[in-house]
Amino acid sequence: MAARPDGARSIAGLLPGTTLSRLASSPLSLWIGFLVVHLVVGGLALTEGKGLGDVMWVYKPWAQLAAQGTEIVGVNADWVYPFAAIVPVMLPLLFGADNYVGGWLTMVLLLDAAAFAVLIVGREPRRLVAGWFWLAFLLLLGPIAVGRLDSVSAALAIVGVLWLTLHERAAVVVLTVATWIKVWPAAILLAAVIALKSRWRIVATGAITSAIIVAVPLIFGAGLHVLSFITMQTGRGIQIEAPVATFWMWQAAFHVPGAVVYYDRDLLTFQVTGEGTVAAGSLMNPLFGLTAIVVALIGIRSLRRGTPYTRILPELSLALVTAFIAFNKVGSPQYITWLAAPVIIGLVYQGRGFKTPAVLVLVTATLTQVIYPYLYDGLLIPLPIMVAVLTVRNLMYFVILGWTIGALWRKRHAAEAAGDLLPAHAWPFRAAPDAHPVPVREAG
Repeated sequence: MAARPDGARSIAGLLPGTTLSRLASSPLSLWIGFLVVHLVVGGLALTEGKGLGDVMWVYKPWAQLAAQGTEIVGVNADWVYPFAAIVPVMLPLLFGADNYVGGWLTMVLLLDAAAFAVLIVGREPRRLVAGWFWLAFLLLLGPIAVGRLDSVSAALAIVGVLWLTLHERAAVVVLTVATWIKVWPAAILLAAVIALKSRWRIVATGAITSAIIVAVPLIFGAGLHVLSFITMQTGRGIQIEAPVATFWMWQAAFHVPGAVVYYDRDLLTFQVTGEGTVAAGSLMNPLFGLTAIVVALIGIRSLRRGTPYTRILPELSLALVTAFIAFNKVGSPQYITWLAAPVIIGLVYQGRGFKTPAVLVLVTATLTQVIYPYLYDGLLIPLPIMVAVLTVRNLMYFVILGWTIGALWRKRHAAEAAGDLLPAHAWPFRAAPDAHPVPVREAG
């Protein structure tokens, strides 16, 4: 039970003052905060449809065509998303086609509530801090936090990382399902394979879960449509929000001949073109692949030097996910939701030790809401001031990536990780009556 005072200081340190600390630790306060944040963000999303354009004009038609049997994306038509994404796309139809948007927001609210319950159950102080971080993150990110498929995969990923050291098979199943909705949680699975000793069990569980998911569309004759989410991304141009687009966005802002922002009617995105954009776009996947290999090797090096997984899994997950965004020629604003899960598990394991990346991610979320959805038109012109904000936001990815690589690279002495705690609860699974956070040195 000696682990409790250290964790308690993390709340007191974050919110000085006994009364404020007690309020912050109260489950009622947390759930009131959860509801207020979702009402605010959902209300902002509903204002003139800001942040819900894809839900209304893209997801809903997909769902209706699938319900009619006319066209089932991923089965008898190519699709930009993995097959399992059809489930959250169709679920809001249960509320009726006219209430699809409300059904979508309700679905996201319920998924986030389940993830929030997994996060704060047991009132472990570091998990409460992580809970407040997530609420702040959602509020600072704004409407886009609830208006895309990424919000579904993000909630599942948070559940997966919290279960990982307590109910591993269930965690890997959830993370694999999340990967078959949006690909990015594969980065967390890769980090787990590197950081945890049960890596082959993780690989086997993920492979079996994937096989079951893929079998469903194949039974209905999907054929190669089931892999179309890979091929459909290769030929697209550079989206204006992507870090690689920054150079040409500045050119377009100062009217350099040939640098133009345009709308791709096939992919429903704003992209930038100019001299060299085709070559730059073709380099993004190789650059990401190279970065992922280097980061993975640094993670393996850290593991071999005896660094505990509480000091590898969060940093490695955050590094791989951030690299996925930084070297992506799409760069949509909803990608920021991916960063929540690695930061949350870092705060749960390390407490104050993960404060720096948590702050960096909150700043990145804030800059993203400045860009989208309210001032997004300023990027379409584009205005220099908005390109400047975009530039700073894109640089934040590389700052986060640099911090995580540096954290993985430097030697971690045992004393540095001595204060790391492993979660004791994993709602809705039963925990021992006297369960409490376990210092990593004891768990090892």
